[in-house]
Amino acid sequence: MATKITLLLGDITRLKADAIVNAANSQLMGGGGVDGAIHKAGGPEILAECKIIIRRQGLCQPGQSVITTAGNLKAKHVIHTVGPVWKGGNNNEEQLLSSCYQSALQLALDNSLHNIAFPNISTGIYGFPKKPAAQIAIQTVDDFLRNHPSKIDEIIFACFDEENLSIYQQILSAKKI
Repeated sequence: MATKITLLLGDITRLKADAIVNAANSQLMGGGGVDGAIHKAGGPEILAECKIIIRRQGLCQPGQSVITTAGNLKAKHVIHTVGPVWKGGNNNEEQLLSSCYQSALQLALDNSLHNIAFPNISTGIYGFPKKPAAQIAIQTVDDFLRNHPSKIDEIIFACFDEENLSIYQQILSAKKI
């Protein structure tokens, strides 16, 4: 069975999924945007697990992902990934963003998760241009799924705004995924 790709406009914290992905900071302590919303909606259990992870391994570097409970969220797990800050495109930002998706998907496989929802990683305060970020997201997910067929049932791209949704729709229709 081929993996289903779903586009949604809305709040990722309201999704029922095996995992939602958090666009986290290196400290995993919550913050603004998606990160703050997930910590707020999920409650203190998520932060408590993040603190344990940081004590055990230190900061989570850009491109890396870790998994925690989802606390009060409808999802079962939160995969926290640290996206790169856009610095003009000459500081390995594209590879780091691709690594966010790869490492999150690998955690999903390692934990036998069948559906996973991604936000628009690094496109908010981290300043990654939206269209290249969407192209990287879609291509990385597509490449990963080709290498791991029939392991993940559904990928959800949860777009926060109409602009991101439109970008994802255009790219997916051109790729015919």
